[in-house]
Amino acid sequence: MKCAVLFSGGKDSCYAAWLANQKGYELSCLISVFSENPESYMFHTPSISKVKKQSKVMNLPLMIQKTKGEKEEELKDLEVVIKKAKEKYKIEAVVTGAIQSNYQKSRIQKICDKLNLKCINPLWHKDEFEYLKNLIENNFNVVVTGVFAEGLDRSWLGRKIDTKFIEDIKRLHDKYKIHPAGEGGEFETFVLDCPLFEKPLEIIDKKISGERNSWRMEIEVE
Repeated sequence: MKCAVLFSGGKDSCYAAWLANQKGYELSCLISVFSENPESYMFHTPSISKVKKQSKVMNLPLMIQKTKGEKEEELKDLEVVIKKAKEKYKIEAVVTGAIQSNYQKSRIQKICDKLNLKCINPLWHKDEFEYLKNLIENNFNVVVTGVFAEGLDRSWLGRKIDTKFIEDIKRLHDKYKIHPAGEGGEFETFVLDCPLFEKPLEIIDKKISGERNSWRMEIEVE
């Protein structure tokens, strides 16, 4: 079955794509939505343009759709690009990295139903700590590019998801109820390497901005 992957460049969409591929689905293209709104309800924003570099090392075509990022209205832009992917690549399904967000899952499902496409959610309701361990076990090199919650500060930017990360995020989960996988928007990530990449990417420059518990790291990769 030919699939398009809703792709942000973060751990969830990358891992979901890999799981779908492992299950025998054919990855036909990546779909990324570039939002002008950094507080988008639906779409990842830090370093989103670097998905272009990831698509090259994945050897997959990338379809980009721009949106102003207005709540609910941005879904119309998502529908437009999924429809284009169906016409161009003859996709039969859409892969998402949704874990617990009913807001995201239900809206993508509605678009897929309208376009007569299957919606595949490989990470849905997966145990968060087990998932983080799976990332490490399957050689996903993931770094934090944004933090947006109490307990998280600038020092978390650029951190790799490793055993120490899991230990630290568990303490914050116990204290502040932070979602361990950042599903509530507490933090965002970028994948530098995974089994779907032909070669790893490397951060060659970065620009940090923010204050208090809200920080972003825009990166350049090669």
